[in-house]
Amino acid sequence: MRHVQRPQVPQQQPQQPYGQPQQQQYGQQPQYDQGYNPSFTQAQGSGYDSGYNDAQVYGAPQGGGRGGGQGTVPPQYAPYPGGGPAARPDWRRRAKIGSIVLAIAVVGWSVGTYAWASSRMRNEVDLAKVIERPSEGDCTTYLIVGSDSREGMSAEEKKKLHTGSAEGKRTDSMMILAACSSGNTMVSLPRDSWVTIPSFVGSESGKKYAERGGSKLNAAYAMDGPELLVRTVEFNTGLRIDHYAEIGFAGFANIVDALGGVELNIEKGFKDKKSGADFQAGTQTLNGEQALAFVRTRYAFAESDLARTKNQQKFLSALANQAATPGTILNPFALYPTLGAGLDTLIVDKDMSLYDLGKMFFAMKGISGGDGKSMNMPINGTAPQNSLRWDMPKVKQLVEQIHNDEPVTVSSDR
Repeated sequence: MRHVQRPQVPQQQPQQPYGQPQQQQYGQQPQYDQGYNPSFTQAQGSGYDSGYNDAQVYGAPQGGGRGGGQGTVPPQYAPYPGGGPAARPDWRRRAKIGSIVLAIAVVGWSVGTYAWASSRMRNEVDLAKVIERPSEGDCTTYLIVGSDSREGMSAEEKKKLHTGSAEGKRTDSMMILAACSSGNTMVSLPRDSWVTIPSFVGSESGKKYAERGGSKLNAAYAMDGPELLVRTVEFNTGLRIDHYAEIGFAGFANIVDALGGVELNIEKGFKDKKSGADFQAGTQTLNGEQALAFVRTRYAFAESDLARTKNQQKFLSALANQAATPGTILNPFALYPTLGAGLDTLIVDKDMSLYDLGKMFFAMKGISGGDGKSMNMPINGTAPQNSLRWDMPKVKQLVEQIHNDEPVTVSSDR
């Protein structure tokens, strides 16, 4: 009888309880269903046993490692959610990101500070009202004026600063600062200089006024303010003034105090009851009250106004040198009080920006550091009313050198 071979039926594995691992026959490769087991990994598929379980199946024992105990996975081997060992921190990337964030913060702070300071500038002087102006030169020129304005000062402050209580305001000091590539030059203009006040158009009235010869320079400011002062300086020197800056008593003292005082070397001590000056010789730090007394004193010196202008130059250079330092510019606790104190009382022309103002201070700082020259306007004797007559040939040479951005070789005898 023909033998019929029956098909072999695969032996069915006994059903394991849910959650229990299947028993594996010796020599048999493990079988996995990746679609069924959510914890399936490549290592398991290859038969590799890493020695620990990186995923638990509900109901499975809590040990799972070679030791079969309850031990935890060491942190250095702790897997990311996608599996695999944890990567080391990328410090270079973190440093780069930190640098970018810091740079953005610095730029934002700088832009914000610039906008804040620009909004507080008092651009009140209109140089467009000045008539018959000289041609522009190669240097940037500033007319810096210290006025005896008592604006915003209380009676107690006037007494403390020895300013008196006179109404209105007059010029207490005047300087031309020429910022040139060939070197910066600061020229003091004695307020008792004997000059011609030229014809002008009133800054407020718009009326035309005739020339007035033989007057002191500070009379121009008293007659029609900054615009006529600029017109008078330009007419008598032939030098065009690009920018105007004026500060009163209170603003000057407040800037010095905001800086924490200004260090200055006083070569010879002096006293003056009118200004309140009382100084010993030597290096010392002047506060606002002392600084104002120092730059206003004239009666304690034989040279009177000429000696005072030298002290004013010396102090302003020292002030600019201290204000334009990283310790002030990069320190908000020093920068904001200093800017606030100065901008509250500093009056400038309508075309002057905060950038122009910064250039002016850095030019003064350069002179203090030896990069430039400070001098009085050349004088050639006296004139009526105890005034001073300019040495016009030297003045003409000085103006020509500044106009053409040439090194200044002219010197004043006093």
